[in-house]
Amino acid sequence: QVQLVESGGGLVQAGGSLRLSCAASGRTFSRNAMGWFRQAPGKEREFVAAIDWSGSIAYYEDSVKGRFTISRDNAKNTVYLQMNNLKPEDTAVYYCAAATRPTTEGRKYDYWGQGTQVTVSS
Repeated sequence: QVQLVESGGGLVQAGGSLRLSCAASGRTFSRNAMGWFRQAPGKEREFVAAIDWSGSIAYYEDSVKGRFTISRDNAKNTVYLQMNNLKPEDTAVYYCAAATRPTTEGRKYDYWGQGTQVTVSS
């Protein structure tokens, strides 16, 4: 069992930055792949980024490549999403999730956080 709590969302102007954090609890956290997903109003949930359990491999949705960076600190049981050069289209509720393996498919993630709102103004 893994429990996840996101934080760090907020309101930022286009071009600005935010760093999201996801604090995890559970005995198996260090062996979980972690992902970030987002959902904008009226839209489907979409994959943003994922990282393997060791932090060695990361995957990104094309629209965030070069702008977002996913990382994790297993000693702190925390995964991060550094978001730079934010755009209005990044506005969404961002969720972190845990899976047995890194994947872009949300349905393969077993645990989800409550989400944190990111709003980017133009």
